[in-house]
Amino acid sequence: MIVVATSDFEVYHGVVQALRDRSVEFTTIEPDDPLPERTSLVIVGPEETVDAPADVPVVTARPGAPRRAVEDALARLRGGDGRTVVGIDPGEKPGIAVLVGDVVVAAFQVPPSDAAEVVHREVEDAVDPIVRIGDGARLIGGRIIDDIDAPVELVDETGTTPYLGTGTRGMGDVLAAANIARIEGEPTDSREIEPTAGEIQRIKDRSREESEKNRAIDETLARRVAVGDLTIEEALAEHRDE
Repeated sequence: MIVVATSDFEVYHGVVQALRDRSVEFTTIEPDDPLPERTSLVIVGPEETVDAPADVPVVTARPGAPRRAVEDALARLRGGDGRTVVGIDPGEKPGIAVLVGDVVVAAFQVPPSDAAEVVHREVEDAVDPIVRIGDGARLIGGRIIDDIDAPVELVDETGTTPYLGTGTRGMGDVLAAANIARIEGEPTDSREIEPTAGEIQRIKDRSREESEKNRAIDETLARRVAVGDLTIEEALAEHRDE
């Protein structure tokens, strides 16, 4: 059983809520109280100590980051290494899965422009995190890689998208991201890609669909969108001004 032993008000409420969200059995005590007999791990606040046996792990939770402490605690109890791995399935709305050890602890689906921010938030203060991104959707994936300030591996994403049964629409990208997180890839810090003619044409087609006057942007603007210099909206605005 996990024991929360802290006099820090913010840490206490944050950790207790995070444990309840995960449906984890726990109890709370004052830091100076003796530990219950069934104690398997203790969570304390910054600069707090408890008189715990050598075989009972003690995890320190910081104010503002209770989920991180709970994830660390659960990883230790499962016997995993507790490493944080983020998997990304790139695309028009990338799926992102965060694993601690072999357990998915968080999942997101966000616009490409928000992906790096989500990753930074999830790996903050993590020990030796790794980000694994699928090699599909090359242009979007390349832009995400350029924005990530953490070790990145490029993963062959073949076969990572599962079959989706009834009622699971929209989950494919997130489930693929979880599978990508479990596959070792090749270390990379950038991905230089020359857009293909087909990719340029798809961007032009999309700009026509989003244009108020059903007019596509030209190839120069489409190429700038492809390499991440402009969004479709910005390219359409430039096209209107020309």
